[in-house]
Amino acid sequence: MGATVGSAQGDGPLTVLCAVIGPIEATAVAILAGAPGQVDLTRRCADVAEMLAASASGLCRVAVVSADLVGLDRPVVAALHSDGTWVVALCPDDPWQHERMRAIGADAVVIDTEVTTRLLDLVRSVAARAADLPAARGDLGWAGENGLDHVMLGSSAFTHSPGRSPDIDPGHGVGQDGASDGGPADRDGTVVAVWGPTGAPGRSTIALNLAAELVAPPAARRRGRAATPTGDTGLLVDADTYSGALAQMTGLLDESSGIAAACRAAGQGALTLHQLAMMTPSIGPRLRILTGIARAGRWPELSAASLEVVWQECRRLARWTVIDCGFALECDEMLTYDTRAPQRNAATLSALAAADVVVVVGGADVVSVQRLVRALDDLRSTDVGETADPVVVVNRVRASVVGRSPGPVLRETLLRYANVGDVHLVPDDQTACDTALLAGRTLAESAPSSAVRRAITDLAVAVQERAPVAGSPRAGSTSARRPTAAAPWSPTVAH
Repeated sequence: MGATVGSAQGDGPLTVLCAVIGPIEATAVAILAGAPGQVDLTRRCADVAEMLAASASGLCRVAVVSADLVGLDRPVVAALHSDGTWVVALCPDDPWQHERMRAIGADAVVIDTEVTTRLLDLVRSVAARAADLPAARGDLGWAGENGLDHVMLGSSAFTHSPGRSPDIDPGHGVGQDGASDGGPADRDGTVVAVWGPTGAPGRSTIALNLAAELVAPPAARRRGRAATPTGDTGLLVDADTYSGALAQMTGLLDESSGIAAACRAAGQGALTLHQLAMMTPSIGPRLRILTGIARAGRWPELSAASLEVVWQECRRLARWTVIDCGFALECDEMLTYDTRAPQRNAATLSALAAADVVVVVGGADVVSVQRLVRALDDLRSTDVGETADPVVVVNRVRASVVGRSPGPVLRETLLRYANVGDVHLVPDDQTACDTALLAGRTLAESAPSSAVRRAITDLAVAVQERAPVAGSPRAGSTSARRPTAAAPWSPTVAH
């Protein structure tokens, strides 16, 4: 074992740092320092900041941490993983604490009472398995995705199940407390990201009404009716960190941000299916909403590491999750010296990476069409562009800004300049949209026979046709991406 570990890091013993607090620290340090030929205890860290600095400097291969270390959460573990540091957590003999450590991304867990007999073997086992896996690193869930999902908790084996909450019985719906009751809890839904360039082309309007149409049965769509309790379940998420508006559009107060609360719970490893259901009020038959941040300055609350868990639970809560995204795709780390800094557009990038279907919304005027063409090119340059075939929507189509026969003109323009042959046109019907906005309702409720509602109904059919079928890899799955992609979610299965 020692030779294997040494070969993984080069010559010398396995480098380990210790960030353990409380009475167990002396025992853990004595064990790690008592095997100088196999383990080199390079640093004893007093807090999270010191641990992250030591990891970033490349001083360690494995970090041994306490479950009650102040500030230890999912983003911190993600930062350690990005440095190539594996995490072994010490926690009390409490199943809830075990599950929390796994939820924040710890690679292995050992109870405090078993530290003397198991810590050294577990540290070496984690490092040895790491040597047999690809060198690519940087995403939570990477260890479990490649096979390191069975670790010893004391005398029993613990199997990590990504996204599984400890209080959910697999194979059963959540019931009447607000969660989905239409299918097994261990089946994943479909994520649809609604994105588009700057200029307010109508992303939120499309997202809201698309979610309403996805949960409406086909018969209700044909007859121009709103959703009924017999359709699919849906969840609308406001992830626009610049100008979120879904709370106002649905007549809700925005005093408390649902997505910020969900990210806080996910960062602490405490987000469960029941908790997410409590954060998502109902805005219609079988349609719920996760409200966004009220101020753009709150964007640091939405970290990429936490959002991965939020999307994962959203898939379990609803058959269709529609995410309203912001416009920007820039990766801010490329522009700053501090690579630990929060990412300004993490919510948008994370939503697009998790999406099975990406709906790109642009306007119909000459300025908006030019922005749409450039936005499609930007989207293709991201990881999403490698696996997702976007559904392109031109919103507010009207002859006054395009000329006579706006449909053929727009289709020809996008085919010529953006190589997009299938374009969905949504006509401009300001009266119907204003009526729905004033009432805080969807178009299906306030203007079911309007031309704009019929166009979004056709869009919903197209999105359903693009959604992955049962058993096939989704657009954002690790099987369809490069090995460095995140989140080992299960394949989508229709509810």
